[in-house]
Amino acid sequence: MDARDTELKKELDASLQARRELGEEYESALVDSFLEKVDQRIDGAVERRVRRQFAEQQMTAARDSRSPRATDTWGERFGFGIVSLVLAVPLSAIGGGVGHLPGLVVAWLGIVGVNVVQAARTNPGLFGRRKASRDDGWED
Repeated sequence: MDARDTELKKELDASLQARRELGEEYESALVDSFLEKVDQRIDGAVERRVRRQFAEQQMTAARDSRSPRATDTWGERFGFGIVSLVLAVPLSAIGGGVGHLPGLVVAWLGIVGVNVVQAARTNPGLFGRRKASRDDGWED
């Protein structure tokens, strides 16, 4: 029993004591007064719950609005791929001309790395772990 229940029990005891002292003619007024206090208590509890749920919804919405959104449109992917290929030609020439095969490998690792980062940025969870499915039709 918490403090609010104890307080409500005291209110009920006081109402019953007042009924004994005042008589039956005041019984309905005492009951109405006690029920009004119970209603206020219930209204307060409901209001607190609603405020808490509303605050939780606002926090969830604020977190979602701050998270980066995926801008994975077809035009952006196509444009990024074209730019990568256009820049790959001179980078390959410079890397192969100056550093020969190791320079060419470094240039292409850079191109692939940039494209992997772009894919991870536009598709969150693309490289995340996936749960293995046991429903593959094979029996152990």
